[in-house]
Amino acid sequence: MTTTIKQLSAWEILDSRGRPTVKARCTLDSGATGIVSVPSGASTGAAEAHELRDNDPARYRGLGCRKAVANINGEINSALSRRPLAGQQELDTMLISLDGTPNKSRLGANAILAVSLAFARAVAIERQRPLYQHFADMQELSLRTLPRPTINLFSGGKHAGGQVDIQDVLLVPAAAQTMDEALAVTFAIYQSAAELTYKKYGTRSLTADEGGLAPPFPNTETMLTDAVEAIEIAGYTAGKDVALAIDVASSHFFQQGQYHLDGQQLSSADMIERLTDWSSRYPLVSIEDGLAEDDWDNWSGLHNRLAAQTLVLGDDFLCTNPTRIQRAITNQAANALLLKVNQIGTLSEAAQSYQLAHSAGWRVTISARSGETEDNWLADLAVGWSGDQIKIGSITHGERLTKYNRLLEIENETHLPLIKWPTLS
Repeated sequence: MTTTIKQLSAWEILDSRGRPTVKARCTLDSGATGIVSVPSGASTGAAEAHELRDNDPARYRGLGCRKAVANINGEINSALSRRPLAGQQELDTMLISLDGTPNKSRLGANAILAVSLAFARAVAIERQRPLYQHFADMQELSLRTLPRPTINLFSGGKHAGGQVDIQDVLLVPAAAQTMDEALAVTFAIYQSAAELTYKKYGTRSLTADEGGLAPPFPNTETMLTDAVEAIEIAGYTAGKDVALAIDVASSHFFQQGQYHLDGQQLSSADMIERLTDWSSRYPLVSIEDGLAEDDWDNWSGLHNRLAAQTLVLGDDFLCTNPTRIQRAITNQAANALLLKVNQIGTLSEAAQSYQLAHSAGWRVTISARSGETEDNWLADLAVGWSGDQIKIGSITHGERLTKYNRLLEIENETHLPLIKWPTLS
């Protein structure tokens, strides 16, 4: 069975930070139409697929996406319209070939991904399948569970103007039985945290790019201590009802072989000791990018120290890139993948990364970006691909809430259980 694209079109929209991004429409010969918008990141890995920007300083400080939009409306539409396609894999292969660069820098990963996802949504509509079911069909998966959310509570780093060095402290509602319960628990703790930090720091907390509270913490330890206190104030037990995760985003404070954290200069060995210490004193179940993305020699040491009790999660470290994931598997450098589709640039390549990680026994967290849109396809992807966790952001800001609301909608439609928090080995 083949599918034929009638027309591709695109235009520029603004993401949650007011920066341009790409929205695309894919219309099939049947009349089915898929419309998708793509996100962008602030904390990005060096190995990510290339977002094409206009670099015109007179417009959006060079961040415009008119070139990417023009590539969809012109070259990509001309190459793909009226051409029978066997499916998603063939479409994505053609997009990669048409671009012709290792990192999608000619046409732009933002253009390529927009087309890849718009095609998927159009095909799902044509087949009268919910998008989450279509994503499951792509990988020959059955719908089993809903992903457990990891939800931003406090933010620092690039997401909050660098108030503290690490990027996020997140809540993991580990004992929640449903998505509805997980969000209700999070709401209670978020409100407690807002009240607690107002009393402690004398100012209403601003919210960061992904909705996390960003009071003037003096250091990272205070973020963790305040998170535990907020959990307890809300009436829950830290480490039993609700655990913590952190996104360290170490690459952003790694300079000349040293980690510049909380006013100290730490070697890689020191950084591993610091993370191990935090893991022993706080209910941490996931540590993301605990070391810099190119500190390869030390990731295995981090994994050896923490993997028995903690997800050693790679974001900038892995960039959803199959080559980097395979190297990390071989080196035993991680046990979990943070999957961001726009890091690799097509749905099919993201599926390859997902399969590679799962075949190694890793956990996979499906993740949003700091520059998000009101589109909610990410929720469908996390359900369809049976993601272990989903990382959207906090329970504030419309671009985050639309995805949580989609998860609640899917829960209501399917009655799927929330995945149990993994027993680590």
